[in-house]
Amino acid sequence: MRALFTRPLFAYNSGILLIVVITGLIISQLTDEYVILGSILVVEYIILLLMMLHVHDKYMKPIRKASNTVDELVKGNYRARIHIPRTGSVAELGNKLNILARNLNEFAMQEQIQEKQLTTVIDNTQSGLVLLDEKGYIHLVNRKALSMFGGNSRDYIGRLYYEVLDHEGIHQTVQQTFLYEKNVKESITQTAGMDTKYIEIVGAPIFNERSLLKGAVLVLYDITHLKKLELMRKDFVANVSHELKTPITSIKGFAETLLDGALDDKETLQNFLSIIHDESTRLQVLIEDLLTLSRLEKDEYKPVKSEINMNRLVEEVLPITNHAAEQKGISLTVEMDNNISLRADKERIKQIVINLLTNAVNYTPENGDVKLTVTDKDENIHIEVSDTGIGISQEAIPRIFERFYRVDKARSRNTGGTGLGLAIVKHIVEVHDGRITVESESNKGSTFHVYLPKI
Repeated sequence: MRALFTRPLFAYNSGILLIVVITGLIISQLTDEYVILGSILVVEYIILLLMMLHVHDKYMKPIRKASNTVDELVKGNYRARIHIPRTGSVAELGNKLNILARNLNEFAMQEQIQEKQLTTVIDNTQSGLVLLDEKGYIHLVNRKALSMFGGNSRDYIGRLYYEVLDHEGIHQTVQQTFLYEKNVKESITQTAGMDTKYIEIVGAPIFNERSLLKGAVLVLYDITHLKKLELMRKDFVANVSHELKTPITSIKGFAETLLDGALDDKETLQNFLSIIHDESTRLQVLIEDLLTLSRLEKDEYKPVKSEINMNRLVEEVLPITNHAAEQKGISLTVEMDNNISLRADKERIKQIVINLLTNAVNYTPENGDVKLTVTDKDENIHIEVSDTGIGISQEAIPRIFERFYRVDKARSRNTGGTGLGLAIVKHIVEVHDGRITVESESNKGSTFHVYLPKI
């Protein structure tokens, strides 16, 4: 009975009562039998009330449910559904509403998936992205851009670009992009302590369907690695030119002197020929080291591996370095585990040991100590070369594996060094999937650790 007192039904019920009253007035003019009149009116009221309840349950109530479902869909609740009788026009309306709700739900889910995919792509791209509207407010900053400038997205989104991106190069790029309405490229430099970053910025305008400017996107590329490679290439060319020029100039100069008449002086001839021989040997060693580096750096280079007995390898290497150590009164000691073996390129591993021992002897003063230790450590062979030499400053350690870098330039050249030994060692270790580390302190000596996998 509660349904009868809802607002619509109360109105309909009142209408029925009005109809019954009017009917009673009309019938009362035709008969004086009040019992019959009352019975007719009661029957009429009941019939009309039942008809009204039937219409309400079959049509009005489902339509109200359909209206409520539409309201939920408008609010974005695409999971809303309507449950009504299975037959009739109202049922057909309900089924179509449910189909619409399912389609909207699927579209919403697809949109969410695409949004997540796009967000994932934007956040994981290796270029920084900053999206601006036509007024200069930031609407998007990806993870790479945050790593470049620091902070989090809340520090940027909704803010004017010139308030949060404090760099004149960025301001110029944005202004020129808006002014000329075309792509603009600019490079900036960021300095934080000892670190310097080089960033290339590309500003691209965004237009709507009517070709009106709606904003811009800034694409930021971290080109620090490329800049360093370019600097290394320039240094390499300059160093090679210098290293080649010195022996060639000496050979040419002494050869010209001999051709000008010094051939008749046997003592001068012998001295000059000795110098020419030494310089040509130095030139040969330099070229061989450059060719070795070139071969090691090729992508297709693969070491020729075989089973190596490290005990025998060290026995073959020691005579090469012992003579130089004895001349300087340096104590060269070796500690090794028994029967150490690994699978690697024998000649390259021998080159590692020779280069490290030679460097240790060259950079250790007279009566110093050099020690070679080879141990079996789990899955690796550990080669350790330590000395009591001049050591390496902490600032220089990151650069010692660069080509032609010398801790002590004068001493390196006097001992015939090319400045490529450690670069070669590093590349040999890397092609064998190993690693090399250094511990050193100025005037206290150095220790090089090489870890090579057994297989």
